[in-house]
Amino acid sequence: MIKIRSSEITPEHMYWSRRRFMKGAAKLMAGTVLLAACGGPRSGSPSELPEQPAGAPGTTPSLAPEPTPPEIRTDELGHPLTPYESVVGYNNFYEFSLQKQDVANVAAGFVTSPWQVWVTGLVNKPRLFDLDALRAFEVEERIYRMRCVEGWSMVIPWDGFPLARLLEAVEPTSQARYVRFETAMDEEHMPGLRQNFPWPYVEGLRLDEAMHDLTLLATGVYGQTLPPQNGAPVRLVVPWKYGVKSLKSIVKIELVEHQPETFWMEAGGGEYGFWSNVNPEVPHARWSQATERVIGENRRRETLFLNGYADEVADLYDNLDSRSWYF
Repeated sequence: MIKIRSSEITPEHMYWSRRRFMKGAAKLMAGTVLLAACGGPRSGSPSELPEQPAGAPGTTPSLAPEPTPPEIRTDELGHPLTPYESVVGYNNFYEFSLQKQDVANVAAGFVTSPWQVWVTGLVNKPRLFDLDALRAFEVEERIYRMRCVEGWSMVIPWDGFPLARLLEAVEPTSQARYVRFETAMDEEHMPGLRQNFPWPYVEGLRLDEAMHDLTLLATGVYGQTLPPQNGAPVRLVVPWKYGVKSLKSIVKIELVEHQPETFWMEAGGGEYGFWSNVNPEVPHARWSQATERVIGENRRRETLFLNGYADEVADLYDNLDSRSWYF
C-alpha cells in the first residue's frame, strides 16, 4: 500500500471551496467578472512611488462568484455562517469610526472605484494593479473563521483569490523576506484619521505566510461586492491569525528584507506583536484568549489553536516558541 503524506491531502475546506468555484465557473466565464478585521482593538479595550489616490468618483464593481449554494452554509467544522447583517454591520475600521456599529454609516460615501494597488519593493516586476488588472485573477469562495483579538469571532464566506497569485506576477527577489501592506488614507471620507494613531494602517507577513494558499485577497463577501466597511475594494484575509492582520482597502504592497513595524506594534504600547497567531494558551495582556464570543449566537466556544488551521500552517512556525507567536 502506498502511504500518502498528510501534507498531500487536500484540506476539506479547500475541497468544498473549489467545488463551489467550479460550479460557478461557467457562469463567471459567460458574464463580466469585475473586482470588487476585524481591525485593532477598541479604544481602552480588548523604491519611491508616485502619489496614489484612494479613489475617484465612481462605484465599486463586483468580482464575486456565484454565492454559496444554500445547502452548504457552514465551515468545514460544521460552524454556521455568521448572518450577513452582522458581517457588514459589526466592523472594526478605525479610519472611519471607533464604534463598530457606526462604521457602515460613516463609510457609506467612501469611493472605491477607480482604485490602484502598488506592488513594489524587492521584486523583479513592480506593478500598479487597477481594477481591470485584478480581473485576471480567478475568484473563488472561501468560508473562513475570523477570530478578533478582542475575543469575538465570525464565520464568513469570502470571495477572492490567493495573495500568492499576485505576488508571483511581480516575481519576488531572493532578498525578499517579508511583505508590508498599507491601507488607504482618504481624509475627506475617513474622519477617523483625525484620531491620534500612527497612520497609515500598516501590517506585515513573512513571505512564506503571504505565499501560503490560505492567505486570501478578498474582493467580495456572501457572493456580493465588498462594502466599504468590510474593506472594499480589496482586503487581506489571513484566517489563522487574529483579525488585526487582515487589513482593509489596500493601496500598497511592498516586499522588503526586514520585518516591518505594524500599526498596532507602534500604537499598542507593547501589547501587540508581529505574529498575532491565534493561540488560546497565550492571553492578551488584559484578557484571556481561551474562549470567544460567537457573533450571532448566544454562547461562547473554546478558541482553536491557530483558529483551527493548524494542520495547514503549523509547520510555518517550527522554529518558533509557540508562546512567542502572539507577542
